[in-house]
Amino acid sequence: MASKIQRRIADMFSLATSNLSNRKLRTWLTMIGIFIGIATVVSLISLGQGMKDAIFAQFSGLGSDNIIVQAKSAAFGPPGSAIAKPLTKDDVAIVRKSHGVDIVATRLIKPVQVDFQDKTFFRYAATFPDNNQESRDFLIQRFKFKAAQGRLPKIGEKNKVIVGSNYAIDPILGKILAVGDKIVVNKRTVEVVGILVKTGNPQFDITLFMNEDNLRDILGLDDRVDLIIAKASNAGQVESVVESIAKDLRRHRKVELHKEDFEIQTAQQIIQTLGTILTIVTAVLVGIAGISIIVGGIGIMNTMYTSVLERTKEIGIMKSIGAKNSDILLLFLFESGLLGLLGGVIGVLLGISLSKGVELIATQALGTSLIKASFPLSLLFGALFFAFLIGAISGTSPAIHAAKMHPVDALRED
Repeated sequence: MASKIQRRIADMFSLATSNLSNRKLRTWLTMIGIFIGIATVVSLISLGQGMKDAIFAQFSGLGSDNIIVQAKSAAFGPPGSAIAKPLTKDDVAIVRKSHGVDIVATRLIKPVQVDFQDKTFFRYAATFPDNNQESRDFLIQRFKFKAAQGRLPKIGEKNKVIVGSNYAIDPILGKILAVGDKIVVNKRTVEVVGILVKTGNPQFDITLFMNEDNLRDILGLDDRVDLIIAKASNAGQVESVVESIAKDLRRHRKVELHKEDFEIQTAQQIIQTLGTILTIVTAVLVGIAGISIIVGGIGIMNTMYTSVLERTKEIGIMKSIGAKNSDILLLFLFESGLLGLLGGVIGVLLGISLSKGVELIATQALGTSLIKASFPLSLLFGALFFAFLIGAISGTSPAIHAAKMHPVDALRED
């Protein structure tokens, strides 16, 4: 019985393949909508998943015991760029005294005017703590700062900067920078003492880094800070440490619960937020791409209806020599399913090529490792199954129409 069913399926597959190969041009034209849609879906999902993996890998290295405190921003932009009430050194002292906090480091991230070789540019400068070595080492380790050339500014050192890797690769300031070059930051001449190892994070790779007190002096800043980064004494009690910090800051800043003018996040929360955003964006784009697949399905339906009309006599002959309605139905379903599957195979191959091409271009042109393509087997096999399913569903109505034909009526057709 099993061998009989297998033989029947094999015969149907062979006949369906033969029918499609005899109409090569129509077959290719019918599959266009399917493989364009599948290629778009595969490339978007693979790039979205790859970006998720790359971002998660970066944030997972930040440490599960790290806590980030910043003032609530009134607009999009770097920390501290548009806030109602900034954090200050007094807030830093409160965080440092909170229960369960081990180490605290602070950062400034500010836009600066950079003059170099009679040209003016606007870039961002970020800082290293220079109040104590422990805080400095904690922040450097957390962000994995390492000099590819030269060195990092020493604690307490003035007018020394280390620049992101892109400054030594591209003429961001009109000329490629090297260790020993002098640039002017907000009318203060500073020396480039190092080039950072490439991180793949565009923010770090185009930023200037110097000591915190040095940047305060250059910009004439008060005691405000943009970021407070704390390390919990026990990684398993991060949530309770967050609650302790929040309670102490509310009391100090005189704000009520749920009306805080500051934000506290852990590395895990940041990963979850980014993951949710990327998932939503990918889903929207895939939904748009799905329109192309639906159009492809309609194309398959039209093609199968045309095939039924063209092969009316063939259907009549098959029925007159003993073919059952189920045989005719299965034949046309096989044909439409194969159209969808072939379109899916081409779409998957095209999608892989497109996403790998985007990854290569991003790596070469943008110098970032954040844009990567990931191809889990569930994505590839899911795309193929979906393409086959769309083809089979699209061919259902024409197949039923063909199966219901009376052999005598079919043979009468010219």
